[in-house]
Amino acid sequence: MKTILITGTSSGYGQETALHFHAQGWNVIATMRTPRTDILPESDRLRVVPLDVTEPESITAALDTAGPVDVLVNNAGVPSIGVFEGTPMSKVREVFETNTFGVMATTQAVLPQFRERGSGVVINVTSSVVLGHTPLTAVYKASKMAIEGFTASLALELAPFGVQAKTVEPGACLTTNFGARALNGNSPDELVPAPYAPWAKKILDSFMGQEMLTKESDVAETIWRAVHDTTGQLRFPAGPDAVLLDQAK
Repeated sequence: MKTILITGTSSGYGQETALHFHAQGWNVIATMRTPRTDILPESDRLRVVPLDVTEPESITAALDTAGPVDVLVNNAGVPSIGVFEGTPMSKVREVFETNTFGVMATTQAVLPQFRERGSGVVINVTSSVVLGHTPLTAVYKASKMAIEGFTASLALELAPFGVQAKTVEPGACLTTNFGARALNGNSPDELVPAPYAPWAKKILDSFMGQEMLTKESDVAETIWRAVHDTTGQLRFPAGPDAVLLDQAK
């Protein structure tokens, strides 16, 4: 029986992915910054483990608790929506600490066991913002583009050892708490300087009104497909809007 460790399982894609793999008979290590046992089923094949990907000691402790794993899914992330001119550099660093450096640190911690075993899969969840021209996401897109490049190079380094690295690129999902977390205590006006406001409103209205959207289940199913893919495919768009963006490239 295989074991998967997923970061950021308290909601959204991470939670749905934990449920999906558990339903398929896998052992699931569901990690989250603030552990909650009431949001996932009680099972001897599912453990909730604390993990803050920005803290090295937390990463080490989580992997020690988890024991050997076959798949790592780096899903934990910090959203960011706003005009770059109005985004404090402290916010930029916060986004990169989780979305970029946290992914790298967690990946680096699990690689020795994968390499020594001669098998293992790293799935890095990025975003469909990497596939097209997306305004109001400069910081977020930069953090995710960094992981796209990181994963592409990493995959080449790991291939001689039978270890794989891939990205899953979810489209827009309005049923997650992305928007609320993106504001993170700020009002939209604070992150959009007045000169940008009319233009930004049109962009946000268009985003909220789009008909083709991604569901959490689309992402979980795409992660499942990526884990089991043997064709050498590197990137996996998730959701109909992400697939359309990918095809338009």
